Amino acid sequence: MSTLRTVMLMTVLTLLLVFVGRALGGQSGMVIALVIAAVMNFGAYWFSDRMVLAMYSAREVSEPEAPDLYSMVRELAGRAGIPMPKVYIIENDTPNAFATGRNPQHAAVAVTTGILRILDRNELMGVLAHELAHVKHRDILIGTIAATFAGAISMLASMAQWGAILGGGKENEEGGGGILGTFIFSIIASIAATLVQLAISRSREYLADEGGAKLVGEPRYLANALYKLHHGVERFPMQANPATAHMFIVNPLRGDGVMRLFSTHPPMEERIERLRNM
Repeated sequence: MSTLRTVMLMTVLTLLLVFVGRALGGQSGMVIALVIAAVMNFGAYWFSDRMVLAMYSAREVSEPEAPDLYSMVRELAGRAGIPMPKVYIIENDTPNAFATGRNPQHAAVAVTTGILRILDRNELMGVLAHELAHVKHRDILIGTIAATFAGAISMLASMAQWGAILGGGKENEEGGGGILGTFIFSIIASIAATLVQLAISRSREYLADEGGAKLVGEPRYLANALYKLHHGVERFPMQANPATAHMFIVNPLRGDGVMRLFSTHPPMEERIERLRNM
């Protein structure tokens, strides 16, 4: 169900990109939009993993340096049928973790020193299984593409708004709309793209929770870990880049009420309940 939903949401993002490009410059605008998306996705595909690891000063560790952590990752990778990913540790009190890499052959798992302190071995296994489920499902690539599409749509929407303000949104033979119509549509499209991207992120989190629980063999390990991490992040918040928030197992950014619509993660109570009901 989550996979089908992801396909549908990615289709919506693609259509939004095309429509915004058309609003900006008719048929030629559509071509420009697709070219921009292709270039941005190429860059994200090859360089996003190194950028995010550098952003959080992640340090790669070997088996002698972190034998327990390394052995857990190796065991779970074997169960998942994927290559052994690189293992990183981030010196940060916030208990959190993420996976990155364009595919299972170029994957990395990063954990903070905070998560190593507060979780027992079973709970940490649950977290690592969640991250390796992301790797196996290629969620890192899917999330990166979704974020790139949303960014391209927002950029084009901003250009369309300025074009409308400066008189560039007049009707033309290629199908451009009026100034007011272009301005309103570009704002709606930008918000819609962000909401769709976040919906994709939430959908993949549910899928990774389920996959991780099956991989480790006991859903309660991850459920208990998520409960601890949720409160740990509240106690030791991380100064995280919002563009990378979707990568972490627990949202490092806080928000309640209407802000949940703009959350990269599903509500924690729902994630825990689903796991305990497995």
